[in-house]
Amino acid sequence: MQTNTSTAERLHALAELYEQGQASDLMNRTLDKLLHHEAEQSQAQLNQLEADLAEFEHQYNLSSTEFYRQYQAGQMGDDMDYVEWASLVRMADNLKKRLRLLSGEASE
Repeated sequence: MQTNTSTAERLHALAELYEQGQASDLMNRTLDKLLHHEAEQSQAQLNQLEADLAEFEHQYNLSSTEFYRQYQAGQMGDDMDYVEWASLVRMADNLKKRLRLLSGEASE
């Protein structure tokens, strides 16, 4: 099993190959497929989270954005539903950031 350090070192080596113009077509195709696969998996997870968030929004007649603002301000209490809802909001935000990175978009 590879450690995070050795994986980071291998990624650094790949980056150097790309910077030197020594990346092969196989490397390009493989990376494209990997990024595409990861983006598809992340999008599927995000779709499920958004469906779960929609259920909370419908149940409480409140958008997740407004709920989370109030939750962060300590205005919502600590009911189990609120804790779960806040967790889902954070997970969805993390997946959106992951998708932006996988698609090559600039992060916030």
